[in-house]
Amino acid sequence: MTTRTVLVTGGGSGIGEAVARRGAQDGFRVVVADRDRAAAERVAGEIGGEAWVVDLADTAALEDLRLECDVLVNNAGVQRVSPIHELAPEDFRLIHRLMLESPFLLVRAALPHMYEQGWGRVINISSAHGLRASEFKAPYVSAKHGLEGLSKVTALEGAAHGVTSNCVNPGYVRTPLVERQIADQARTHGIPESEVVEKIMLTRAAIKRMIEPAEVAALASFLMSDDAGMVTGTSYAMDGGWTAQ
Repeated sequence: MTTRTVLVTGGGSGIGEAVARRGAQDGFRVVVADRDRAAAERVAGEIGGEAWVVDLADTAALEDLRLECDVLVNNAGVQRVSPIHELAPEDFRLIHRLMLESPFLLVRAALPHMYEQGWGRVINISSAHGLRASEFKAPYVSAKHGLEGLSKVTALEGAAHGVTSNCVNPGYVRTPLVERQIADQARTHGIPESEVVEKIMLTRAAIKRMIEPAEVAALASFLMSDDAGMVTGTSYAMDGGWTAQ
């Protein structure tokens, strides 16, 4: 059988890097998409994959894109922590372009190939914030809620063509994206940085630890597999019990 191709956005670090490494371990050909050339080329080189250097926030450049990937993992993201009344409008637009409009355009670009071969997987790295809200994260929460809807529509439209679409919804994962939030979280909540992980990030979780990127990648690995052919339109919470409350 021809080796299947996995495209992972934001694959140069964090969750994306872990998914890319797991995909290569599982025998896929992996395309590592990231705007950071050095990071994309490092990961691709280490796993025998291919680097695609791209700024996915430049959505106009994606409108005529066509992708021949068998698995699309929408993972790229950024974060801004601010009260709504202090939030810069461009920060809101940036997060929606990168984390909602870009996934739509990539799904749009990938589906014709998936439909033609009668098999495909769309995996959207969402968040517990795709299921719940937190203060000071209006652009991120609203983009992730939108991604949940996009994923479900993709699942319904793709079902007749052998294409599944699902969301993975982790809580706080030990990644550079999360680490960069600590100073902003301390400022907006008025607490020392040393207290952010315990009092803000893990306060709602029953299991009091960060999630490791490899744990998210393990779930993505299942969703990429033939064994997950009947799993579609779902949102898999991996949040230590956060959304159980």
